[in-house]
Amino acid sequence: MIHNRSTKSLTAEAYRSLRTSIQYSSVDKDLKVLSVTSSIPGEGKSTVAANLAFSMSEMGKKTLLIDADLRKPTVHKKLQLSNLKGLTEGIVYKLDLDEFIQKPYENFHVMTSGKIPPNPAELVGSEAMSHLLDQLKEVYDQIIIDCPPILSVTDPLLVSTKVDGTILVVREGKAKSKQVLMSYKELEKVRANVIGTVLNDSKQQTKGYSKYYYQYEEDVELTKFNSLKSKLFNK
Repeated sequence: MIHNRSTKSLTAEAYRSLRTSIQYSSVDKDLKVLSVTSSIPGEGKSTVAANLAFSMSEMGKKTLLIDADLRKPTVHKKLQLSNLKGLTEGIVYKLDLDEFIQKPYENFHVMTSGKIPPNPAELVGSEAMSHLLDQLKEVYDQIIIDCPPILSVTDPLLVSTKVDGTILVVREGKAKSKQVLMSYKELEKVRANVIGTVLNDSKQQTKGYSKYYYQYEEDVELTKFNSLKSKLFNK
């Protein structure tokens, strides 16, 4: 769900806080391309990725959300966008960017997954993927990549080696602590730059070093994103 822009919304304020934390989390390195993943399915990584991307676009940054979950893509469904051409087609057929990037709102652009390929890991880990990201960095101020869960496939680990930073989403009561630790160890193996963790659906409002806490709200209503009101995320 794309969060409320109301100043009274805890969700909106949490994303502003997350956005600010990311901006100041690295002095020496520009965190222009970020990947968002989780340990297991159902932790809300796609929602966090989409809301973070939109929050970045609110600042006037030209922002691109990429659905790189080539196993079970959801962005096109939740935003009711066409998925005829997306990341897969862009890489395989070397399309011009305008052919497979959709622009549903000012400064908020979306690259859906496209057709599910037979070899997702090879595709996202390819030199062609690296080349595409290099192209996109010349066009966009911020790129947010939604990746599959770490303990399911190798795709997010491959993507983490191509980005400036990785965010791990953990839904309270969903993933076990052992699974979260395993995810961190996997990311460490590939020397991923894990810049923080989003604790999703938290029942307590706590702040800690290098962790971002996100308070989930039911029935969040959009106030500024009117053109996509009917396309809000449900989870």
